[in-house]
Amino acid sequence: MPPSLASATALLPRMIEAVQLLVRTESPTHDLAACVHLAEVAANLTSEWLGSPTRIEVHDGCPVLRWGPDHPKVLLLGHLDTVWPVGTLARLPAQIIGDQLTGPGVFDMKAGIVQALAALSLLIDEGADVGAVGILLTTDEETGSRASRGVIAGALTSASAVLVFEPSAGGALKTERKGTSWYRIKFHGRASHAGLDPELGVNATVEAAAFVMATQTWGDQDSGTTVTPTLLNSGTTANTVPFLAELTLDVRAWSVGEQQRVDASVRTWQATHPEARIEIDGGIDRPPLELSASADLFALAEKVAHDLGLPELRSCAVGGASDGNLTAAAGIPTIDGLGAVGDGAHADHEWASVSAMAERAALTAGIIMAALNGEIND
Repeated sequence: MPPSLASATALLPRMIEAVQLLVRTESPTHDLAACVHLAEVAANLTSEWLGSPTRIEVHDGCPVLRWGPDHPKVLLLGHLDTVWPVGTLARLPAQIIGDQLTGPGVFDMKAGIVQALAALSLLIDEGADVGAVGILLTTDEETGSRASRGVIAGALTSASAVLVFEPSAGGALKTERKGTSWYRIKFHGRASHAGLDPELGVNATVEAAAFVMATQTWGDQDSGTTVTPTLLNSGTTANTVPFLAELTLDVRAWSVGEQQRVDASVRTWQATHPEARIEIDGGIDRPPLELSASADLFALAEKVAHDLGLPELRSCAVGGASDGNLTAAAGIPTIDGLGAVGDGAHADHEWASVSAMAERAALTAGIIMAALNGEIND
């Protein structure tokens, strides 16, 4: 039997203290020193909860926290970085308001990290063998996991299940995620005086505008594919034909085939002016997390929840991607959204439910035990 909900509830005061410690240790992705400091704090916290050493590795300059074997059977995956700059705590303090824990990063995803630690602690206290379980916490997920992709891939060689502690969606587990593609496109033209001889220039803004209008035909509402121009910068002075424009393009799709279709449209687009030149950086970033990768683990989670007497679990599909997309694309059964119940990811009203933390810790402990026992495909 998995640990009881009562056992998990008894850990709530300690869980709250741990979450607030992590939230008060601010960790924006681009602030390496802050991420290093949080990795050290989280490593000490992990060792205290689990009673064995935690290690910090550095991959492409970014700290990564690891506990357990390098190639676990069950991988608990998350990230320590947030989107919030240092100093946000002065405006959005870490505090408890009723059932809500608040503060920058509490929902995405520091409460989820503590829930994972509590789940393993429950299993260890009951004498379960968790030697085949590993924890991997990165510090660059919010910006695309460029530095940590290799270590994530390397951790999967013996994995039969990946549990991702990104926040839930209204309490629902995330069984599908769209794939993401990102493009940074430069349109090279030629400068000239906008009043004296505009005809001698090649207008990069015009090229970017033509490209943007073309993208409006590349999405597919029926398939759920979105193609969204976001950032656009162009020109130098008000009286100069722009020689350079730079555009960022966001693409989301439920299938790799749709990602590939849009990618081909991006790369085969032709400039309107024969002397304009286009430079494309980026492409397909994270493949989708498809239902086939999560179905068995969600069924297992449903059974565990029933055995614990928890409310019936719900699942959902979301447009945002996570590192779970990478593990699912590698062929490893993956369930996402096991983290906090709450709301407000990346928003001022970010919060995580206190009472739900105990439920999620007990649920996670049961899923881990069942996965270790080979029950995923039963």
